[in-house]
Amino acid sequence: MKRAARAALTVVALSAGISSAACKPSSSDAPPAPQALPAAAPGTEKDAFRDILASSGIDFVQVLADGALDSLPESVGAGCTAIDYDGDGRMDLYFVAQAWSEAVNTGEPKRGATRNRLYRNDGGGKFTDVTDKAGVGFEDFAFMSVAADFDDDGRTDLFIAAEHANRLLRNRGDGTFEDVTKKAGITQAVCTVAACAFDANGDGLLDLYLGNYVTFDKNYRLYFKPVVFPGPLAFGAQADILYVNNGDGTFTDGTKGSGFDVAEPGRAMGVSILDYDVDGKPDLYVANDATANFMFHNEGAGKFKEVGTSMGLAYGVQGDATAAMAGMTGDINEDGRPDMHVTDNAYGSMFVSNAKGGYTDKILSCGVAGASGQWPSWGGGFFDFDADGHLDLYLVNGDLYRATGRPDLLFRGAGDGTFEDVSVESGAYFRTERPGRGGCVVDIDGDARMDVVVTNIGDRPAVLHNQTRSGHAVLVALKSGRKGASGQGAKVTVAAGGKSWTQVAWPRQGYITCGDARLHFGIGAAEKIERITVEWADGTKTEAKDLARDRVWTAEQGGKVQ
Repeated sequence: MKRAARAALTVVALSAGISSAACKPSSSDAPPAPQALPAAAPGTEKDAFRDILASSGIDFVQVLADGALDSLPESVGAGCTAIDYDGDGRMDLYFVAQAWSEAVNTGEPKRGATRNRLYRNDGGGKFTDVTDKAGVGFEDFAFMSVAADFDDDGRTDLFIAAEHANRLLRNRGDGTFEDVTKKAGITQAVCTVAACAFDANGDGLLDLYLGNYVTFDKNYRLYFKPVVFPGPLAFGAQADILYVNNGDGTFTDGTKGSGFDVAEPGRAMGVSILDYDVDGKPDLYVANDATANFMFHNEGAGKFKEVGTSMGLAYGVQGDATAAMAGMTGDINEDGRPDMHVTDNAYGSMFVSNAKGGYTDKILSCGVAGASGQWPSWGGGFFDFDADGHLDLYLVNGDLYRATGRPDLLFRGAGDGTFEDVSVESGAYFRTERPGRGGCVVDIDGDARMDVVVTNIGDRPAVLHNQTRSGHAVLVALKSGRKGASGQGAKVTVAAGGKSWTQVAWPRQGYITCGDARLHFGIGAAEKIERITVEWADGTKTEAKDLARDRVWTAEQGGKVQ
């Protein structure tokens, strides 16, 4: 679709009204039933993805705390994180909420239903609400959370990114969490929309990067009326922060002198970890809203250099600073170097690694732009949904300024950097319009096929079960030793059917989501897994042969694959 046509559609969408009943939350403690928004299409067993929310036991609703989508922070949405909080090998789900905030909301507070919720995975696509038992039902104006082992004790902790109320929760190992935010020294009052955990200085411990957004002023009223509320450029950008892990439960602000302290801060919406130059050290990409995007090259010893413009990663395909949401990484042309798709309010960007060591935006030639240019895209990511051995792309769509629906998109990858839009043929869900934001990619039922949990503005999520059976797959979980940065940077190779696939273990970061940390490999029609090899960041190896397909295998550093 041409830009002019897309713009015309956008004006129509921005001028369309939405009834107050569509966003009006209940004042009771129980989650309110969504009103006026369209119900998900029922789907059939033949669909590639089918929404199983109704039978899952998940009753979370993302509530607009003052009853309307009328501010920039509310438009960001609230996400979902995959976390195995109890160590049983099944991925649980943690949803964050946007409780009423004096700094953001107007009107009367709507409390009770607007709190974070943790759902324990019982297997078979069934979940149980364990929020109260776990002690994680906070009422903050939150955007996302990060699941990571910050204290290196083998248990997964939680960091909650929010408007002036970030929290660090330590996993006690007994099914409960302890709020250690003040003790840890993570006390700066900032508007953190995006965050990630990675070993910034190479000491084997996970540090914390906060991607901060804007200094919001709810009393600011100078804006173009059809867009409903002031946009990001109405507010000053907040500088990002690097918290360095001291290894004793505390963190130190290590931003100054790290290279992350750029002269002109961005308005961070998403952060992604990748090793773009394949030198074994994690680099960091920051997608900024209406501001040039950043690529921070890891120079070693905790020092980084911003190289976004010189690498061809700072701007959209038309040379402008788009409303970038997040960068999703994956090797789409199978040349051994990571590529990246960045969602935004236009076509998006498909940054493909080139022979000169930089990136070329191939969004207009890869087969994605024609469909993605119709609507603003937010979350999603690369994964091999049909297990044919090639990465595919899922996009979560939604309007920028109103809680009105847009259909999500699914693209099948050919393995050569090109994609085919297979949304319509993939099931009833892709004919349903939802006010989408986050797309958490996770295997919810242990069948080695990646599912998607989609979070929506002012509505319940979608729990999309992957029903494809055209190929086989395997999931590889990593269990590293102490000071092994939770296995990040490990190179995992799966050999099957005379072919091999290699991935490097970095967190599955998406827009306001933190997905399944296990590595997923589609192996097509292969009868079995011939070999799984893990090359850990310290140079040691773990290997196993003749393994069954369509299941999860755990590789332990210094141990076995089992």
